[in-house]
Amino acid sequence: MAEQFNADEVFEIAEQIERNGAKFYRRSAQVAGDPGARNLLVELADMEDRHERVFAAMRDDLRREDPKWLPKFFDADGENQAALYLRAVAEGRVFDLKGDPAADVSEDTSLPSILQIAIGLEKESVVFYLGIKEAMPPGLGWEKLDNIIREEMGHIASLTQQLAALSG
Repeated sequence: MAEQFNADEVFEIAEQIERNGAKFYRRSAQVAGDPGARNLLVELADMEDRHERVFAAMRDDLRREDPKWLPKFFDADGENQAALYLRAVAEGRVFDLKGDPAADVSEDTSLPSILQIAIGLEKESVVFYLGIKEAMPPGLGWEKLDNIIREEMGHIASLTQQLAALSG
């Protein structure tokens, strides 16, 4: 059976991932006792806000630049793994977009736990964005997507360094 879904839907998912991330980082910064970690978490929240705006702009650009691509990602033979993965994400089978990762952070949540959760969220984002790139026609916003992927990978590196510093 062919999988069809709207590219607009995929970019809305990307925007929601970034909104969830920003909310998580802001909540985590509120409970982080370490000033260095708190500053890192606030900085990451600001970056997630910027990524959300980039994805919104990409969606607008796609509507103007290539209306042929906007109506659907199409997998006629069911073998396009990127399309199948994006469909699974859109249907909530890969990770819960409606869930609120910030709700898992309380005054009792340790900084190492916050950093481990954040690393996991960033990894999920990178995989999702690589899936978008795989499903998109070449060149259509790839540079912007590559920049976001690099930044998300940088987030993982920063969070991992902060975690290692706590472990001594």
